[in-house]
Amino acid sequence: MRILRRESGYQRKSSSYPRMKKKSDPRHLNRTKLMQDLFSWQFRPEKKGSSKIQPIIAKLPEIDELIAQSAPDRPISEINKIDLSILRLAVFELIIDKGVPPKVVIDEAVELGKEYGSDSSASFINGALGKLIEIKKIKI
Repeated sequence: MRILRRESGYQRKSSSYPRMKKKSDPRHLNRTKLMQDLFSWQFRPEKKGSSKIQPIIAKLPEIDELIAQSAPDRPISEINKIDLSILRLAVFELIIDKGVPPKVVIDEAVELGKEYGSDSSASFINGALGKLIEIKKIKI
């Protein structure tokens, strides 16, 4: 491993360290699109929505129940629509789809909260998903 000196400090350079994800990462862009589609769908639920969000919409009663359990202080109807979209996507990936490691799901959800939500979105999302992991005994 070699160490590179930069004006702002030192940076390790090694192939064993994962590169920081970028906003241009295709997986991040895909999650962003899914979250935006879920957000839009909330205002026109009579519309079918894109085919990519259909599996999430089909499981909304189960997903919303899990969100209600993990954030008991906030009823679903009072959760910011952006936060709710992010949580629905994350819960779907954590509990139903299970194709993505839990740490990745949580990190992506928190990043989406920082990018699109309010000042308190990231901490609310992190707390709700942390509680869900505790309730469902998901290993991280």
